[in-house]
Amino acid sequence: MNLHQFRFVREAVRQNFNLTEAAKALFTSQPGVSKAIIELEEELGIDIFSRHGKRIRGLTEPGRQVLKSVEAILQEVEGLKRIGKEFAAQDSGSFTIATTHTQARYSLPAVVQSFAQKFPKVRLSLLQGNPKQVAEMVLTNQADLAIATEAIAEIDGLVSLPCYQWEHMVVVPPEHPLLKSKLVTLEEIAAFPLITYDAAFAGRNKIDQAFSRRALKPDVLLEAIDADVIKTYVELGMGVGIIAGMAFDSVRDQNLRAIPAGHLFGTNLSRVALKQGAYLRSYVFTFIELLAPNLSRKLVEQVLAGDRDSYEL
Repeated sequence: MNLHQFRFVREAVRQNFNLTEAAKALFTSQPGVSKAIIELEEELGIDIFSRHGKRIRGLTEPGRQVLKSVEAILQEVEGLKRIGKEFAAQDSGSFTIATTHTQARYSLPAVVQSFAQKFPKVRLSLLQGNPKQVAEMVLTNQADLAIATEAIAEIDGLVSLPCYQWEHMVVVPPEHPLLKSKLVTLEEIAAFPLITYDAAFAGRNKIDQAFSRRALKPDVLLEAIDADVIKTYVELGMGVGIIAGMAFDSVRDQNLRAIPAGHLFGTNLSRVALKQGAYLRSYVFTFIELLAPNLSRKLVEQVLAGDRDSYEL
């Protein structure tokens, strides 16, 4: 059996069992279509079509099952052709990035803008979730790569590389008492209600661990996945915020003041993760290098080939 036979069966049904019209649609001869269908029936040992004389009238019951399989096979073949066409055209196609809100909102805009200027024919999509969710998107082929904190580094089936380091900041309204401290402490922060990230986001585990090591139990008033939400409630005077440093802009956030907190919560590492053994189009390598200039194509290919110890910050 072959794909031509499958196409003839499908087109015969589409043309209301008129083999002459099916042949015209496929730019071939009616006797050729008829012969190919008969040969397929003989190979399968069943009648696909019911007949009256030499004319086909409809599908037999096994023919209906055959048609389902034929449709599925041809859909897969057409999908393979689309994949081949897309991967062959290295300056066009689709590119899906899975990332957290913080990365999408604060770290990626300039990178995405630059990428779009270089590759205007590429359809770019951003999917958001927590680190575990974005990792799953890559594993299940919903996304080409994931960008998140170091939580994605230990997930089986992914390889990851470090992009950049960042620290948390404490954000408060102007004239807040914490601004008077020369070097703010955990004890001072814990004296106020806290507004910070949900447990799955933006290094929250490091915040919790820092307080725990000092046997402090801060009053976490509100948890959110979005630094803008955190800042909004800090502006209302409801508490002290702890956000990723990249999420604070002194011009945009004129109603707030930021206090560096790397000495309290340590540094965090944003990483890019790829599916092990993935084939990457050239523009994906370009995006990674725009995101982190230290990650050259050669280096990324080494990691994908299994040399996972070739680079770390």
